[in-house]
Amino acid sequence: MSWILLTNDDGVDSPALPPFRAALGSLGEVRTVVPSGQRSWIGKALTRFEPIELAEVDQAGTTVVTVSGTPADAVQVAAGYFGSPPGLVVSGINIGYNHGAGYIISSGTVGAAFEGWELGIRSVAFSTGVRGSWHTWYPLMRSASSAPAWERLAAVCADILGDLLQADLSADVVTVNLPWEADLATPRRVVPPARVTYGQMHQRLPDGTFTHNYREDFGDIPLDGTDIGVNHAGEIAITPLMAPASPPVAEGARARLERLPA
Repeated sequence: MSWILLTNDDGVDSPALPPFRAALGSLGEVRTVVPSGQRSWIGKALTRFEPIELAEVDQAGTTVVTVSGTPADAVQVAAGYFGSPPGLVVSGINIGYNHGAGYIISSGTVGAAFEGWELGIRSVAFSTGVRGSWHTWYPLMRSASSAPAWERLAAVCADILGDLLQADLSADVVTVNLPWEADLATPRRVVPPARVTYGQMHQRLPDGTFTHNYREDFGDIPLDGTDIGVNHAGEIAITPLMAPASPPVAEGARARLERLPA
C-alpha cells in the first residue's frame, strides 16, 4: 500500500479529522484531502462545469488539502495531486449514521468511498451516530466536549480497518457504522444494509417554499440482522457493498421485454 487518503464530507473543520488522521498513522502514511466546508447528503456528485479551487491548510502541524467541491472531487483530486494515487481511501468519521439503503445512496461519506472504487482503489467509509433528534446529537458531536469521544472512536475505526485490510470480503466498498459509545470491546457484526428510505423529507411552508423536516421513522420494516438493527442494539455494523448490479431476470419477463435481431 503506497499511502492512505483520508477524506470526509463534513469538511476541514470536522472534529473527527485530527484524531482519525493520528489513529490511521499506525497503518501507514496518511494524506488528507477534504472539502473546504460541509458537503453532507451529496452522494457521489462530481463538479463538472466549475473549476475546483484548492488550498493547503495547516492543521496542528499537518498539511491538509481542501477542495471547493464534493467528497468525490476530493478523491479525484488526491489521485493526481501527490504524483501517485493512494493505495487506500478512508472516508469519515462521519457525524451521523450512514446506515440503511436510502442513507447509503445519499451519503457523501460513502460517495467518496465509491469514487475510490471508480479509480480502482480499495475504499472504506466510517460513520458514527446516536438514536434521537438530529437537533440534539449534531451540536453535541461538533462541540469541544466531544474530543475524547472522537479519539476513542478513531482508535476503534483504525482497529477495524486493520482487520479489514487482512480480510477478503469480496466487496467494492465497505461501510462501517459505529454507535457513539463504541469502544474496542463493542461487538461487531458483518451485516447487509436495511432496505429502508428516509421518506418525505421536505415540508411545504405557507409561503410555498419547502424546508427540511427529517424525522427518522422506519415503520414496520424488519431491521433484525441489518446495519440499522445492529446499531440499535449498540453494536458495530460492518457492511460490504457492491457497485450497482442487476437481480436475476425471469425468463417470462425477459421474453416480454427483449427484441432480438431477426
